[in-house]
Amino acid sequence: RFADAGFSPAEAVALLSSHTIAAADVIDPTIPGTPFDSTVGTFDSQIFLEVLLNGTLFPGNGSQPGEVLSPIAGEMRLQSDFLISQDSRTACLWQSMINDQNRMMTQFKDAMAKLQTLGQDNLVDCSDVVPVPATFTGPITYPASFSESDVQIACTDQAFPSLATVDGPAPTVAPVPSS
Repeated sequence: RFADAGFSPAEAVALLSSHTIAAADVIDPTIPGTPFDSTVGTFDSQIFLEVLLNGTLFPGNGSQPGEVLSPIAGEMRLQSDFLISQDSRTACLWQSMINDQNRMMTQFKDAMAKLQTLGQDNLVDCSDVVPVPATFTGPITYPASFSESDVQIACTDQAFPSLATVDGPAPTVAPVPSS
C-alpha cells in the first residue's frame, strides 16, 4: 500500500520510526495507552530491536485484530510492524535502524516531509501541540532478561548489531498517560 502512495520500502520503514513514541488506544480498548516499545516518550530506535524479539504474551485480554505476541509485559506489538520486520524486501532495512540514531532520524525526517505534502492543498502547522520527546541518550540495549538468542533475525545479509543487556528483572512497560 505504501507503493501505491509513492513510497519506497525504505521510506515505509523510516515512517514506522514514529511508533517508538506512539501508543495504542483502540486495538484493545481495555488497555488504552499501550506503548509499542519500552522507551516510551523517547524518539529512538528501540522499537526496531523490540519488534524482533520473540513474542510470548499479549498485553491485554488476548489476541486482538492487528496485534501479535509481544516480548515485554505492558507493550503491544503491531502485526504490521512485525510483518514488515520479517519481509525479505524490508528486513535488512528494519535491522539497519537498530542502534543507528542518525540513520533513523534522517530517514524519518525525509520520509515524513514527503508524507506531509501527500495530497495536501492547505496545510495547518500543528507543531505547537506536538510534545517534544525525551532526548536520546543511547545506545540501544536489550531489555533486561533478553539477548540476541531472543531475536527473530530475518536479515541474513548483514551482521546483527552487538548490543548490551540492561541488568535487572524482566521489564513491565507502563501505559502512556492520556492527554
